[in-house]
Amino acid sequence: MPKVKTKRAAAKRFKKTGSGQLTRMKAYKSHILTKKSTKRKRNLRKSTVVDHANVNMKKVLPYL
Repeated sequence: MPKVKTKRAAAKRFKKTGSGQLTRMKAYKSHILTKKSTKRKRNLRKSTVVDHANVNMKKVLPYL
């Protein structure tokens, strides 16, 4: 079997947890921050687990 290439864009965005789930950072934290509340911006800093609907990302990241 030949090697499977990793999608580099996905590798920069996702990390794997100890239990095998994928984590990602939240969106909407890059600009237009003045109208967003401090609480909302603080919650956007945290990483979250990828949805079950997007679990097929593991195929894109074979060696993660």
